[in-house]
Amino acid sequence: MKAFYTVALLVLSNIFMTVAWYGHLRLKEYSWFAGMGLFKVILFSWGIALLEYMAQVPANRLGYEGNGGPFTLWQLKVIQEVITLLVFTGFAVFAFKSETLRTNHIIAFVCLVLAVYFIFKK
Repeated sequence: MKAFYTVALLVLSNIFMTVAWYGHLRLKEYSWFAGMGLFKVILFSWGIALLEYMAQVPANRLGYEGNGGPFTLWQLKVIQEVITLLVFTGFAVFAFKSETLRTNHIIAFVCLVLAVYFIFKK
């Protein structure tokens, strides 16, 4: 069950992270956001990033084997990276219609999935 909660929190964290890092690129199309200067955009993104950390930190604490969780530090990192790419891919495809998912992207993702396989191999 700790593994499930860890992964769920990592997914939630990465949704917030992706919106904080890249959402402002899409939000500039809205009048209420377009007038914001860079400093205000940074503060806006930090507010979203706070939500990211509120999921990321508990995920790592819960999932880390040193705290009684099921994952090593290496495993947590690789899981997080794969989740990041999956969340980012969904965000890029649905929020940015001009960005296309190409074959080389899929090949790179397959390599990352292989990284997950090798990091869990004893």
